[in-house]
Amino acid sequence: MIDHDTESAQCLSLFRKNFKSTPEVYSKAPGRINFIGEHVDYQQGVVLPSAINKYIYGVAASLEKPIVRLCSTFNKEKIIELPLKSLTPQKGEDSWTNYIIGVIDGYLNKGAAISGIEIMIGSNLPSGAGMSSSAALESVAATIVEKLFNFQLDPVERARICQNAEHQFAGVPCGIMDQIAVNLGVEGKTLEIDCQNLEIQEIPIPESISIIVVDSKVKHSLAEGEYAIRKEQCEEACSILGVKSLRQASLEMVLKSEEQLGGTLFKRARHVTSEILRVKKFSEALKNNNLKLMGNLLWESHESLSNDFEVSCSELDQLVELAKTLNAYGSRIMGGGFGGSTISLVDKKDETGFLDQIKLSYYNATGHDIDAWALDSVGATAAKRI
Repeated sequence: MIDHDTESAQCLSLFRKNFKSTPEVYSKAPGRINFIGEHVDYQQGVVLPSAINKYIYGVAASLEKPIVRLCSTFNKEKIIELPLKSLTPQKGEDSWTNYIIGVIDGYLNKGAAISGIEIMIGSNLPSGAGMSSSAALESVAATIVEKLFNFQLDPVERARICQNAEHQFAGVPCGIMDQIAVNLGVEGKTLEIDCQNLEIQEIPIPESISIIVVDSKVKHSLAEGEYAIRKEQCEEACSILGVKSLRQASLEMVLKSEEQLGGTLFKRARHVTSEILRVKKFSEALKNNNLKLMGNLLWESHESLSNDFEVSCSELDQLVELAKTLNAYGSRIMGGGFGGSTISLVDKKDETGFLDQIKLSYYNATGHDIDAWALDSVGATAAKRI
């Protein structure tokens, strides 16, 4: 059966109401946080994400007719129907479906015998907040297809299909961190993922810290171009440095090449190479429960993302500064940037006070409300028959 929570129950109820058929499969995919290692996965860097207890839900059934029928709890009245054999990217208000139909198309190309499918989507995972709602949506679709049509892939191969869907249908040239995190997440642990060879190491998260995500409610759309521009700039820097990826460069190499790279490309390359070093230091600090060092690395990461990679905004900078005044171990922008969220690490005993105070302080300073949550690390995406 499905989980006993409001979003799951609503998803199931609306499936029966809108599609007027019997649901067969239920899937639930977590969002993710990334402790550190931002904008390095597409340069074959090292990252430290965890799956978290905010979810995308899906209820689905197979169809004999070769069509895809999609609906969500956010637009309960609209059913989108598309031909299974000629799926193409959608635009405008239907563009959210690209994360699903791109995955379905990927499975068709892999040889999955998909006859037809209808899916109802629900969520308590905010979109555009830097918690990878896109990868969660892709993974819900992937596990639904696998369960409905008996086409099992290993989680890494599934993640690759999800990543390709984001590239080809959503138009976002993302790395593979998000898709790996939501398909291989482990409760109570972070995953150190080497994006060069996809080696994964599980590292326990200390029980004494609380993971706080604050959503600025400044919405980003990574497909609008800035994310792609940053990726192109990194590739241009690689060309000048004579390396295939910035993972193969060193910070020392970048510093010596400042004049060749020029102002902007130098800053982009300096962020990526220094961030990869910070991830390695953070991993060791995590294993040694060195909370002070972990926090300092978060502050450094934010400064680099704001000044060198230029993906922050005034709202996120302000939230990080507020976290300093509230005695967080560390805080930084999280996700692709240009809006979205911050991640802060605080002492578990200070969790409630931090959540209350940062919302109050931000409102007093700006007149705007924000959302903030203490999040737990959870297991991976899973689908089951109803």
